[in-house]
Amino acid sequence: MTRSGFLAAFVLFCGWGSAAVAGLSLLMFEQPGCIYCARWTEDVGPEYPLTEEGRAAPLTRIDLHAALPEGVRINSAPIFTPTFVLLSDGVEVGRIEGYPGEDFFWPLLGQLIRDAEPSGG
Repeated sequence: MTRSGFLAAFVLFCGWGSAAVAGLSLLMFEQPGCIYCARWTEDVGPEYPLTEEGRAAPLTRIDLHAALPEGVRINSAPIFTPTFVLLSDGVEVGRIEGYPGEDFFWPLLGQLIRDAEPSGG
C-alpha cells in the first residue's frame, strides 16, 4: 500500500476530517548542524503540511536555544534535537524526542494526536 493509500485508510479509521483538531500545534525544536533535523526536513518536511497530521497540528520550527513563543507551556526544556512537542491550546500534551525515521515518525505523531483528542471525539 502506498503512503497516501495508507494515510487515507488511517484517516477514515481515526475519524479525522480535514479540519484541524481544535487548538493543536506541533513545535519542532532544532539547532544548526543537527543531522537528524536535516533528515526530517528532507524526509518529512515537504509533505508535512499536506498531510492530515499537518493539518491537525500545524508545525512551528524553533531553535533549541530560543525563548518559547508567548503563551506556550511545556513540561521541560528539550535537550535533544529534533524534539517535537505537541501542544493543545499552547500546553504540552505529548512529545517525540529525536527522529526515529519516517516509518516511525508518522505512527508516533498519529498516536499523540489521537491521545490529544477529546474523549468521544
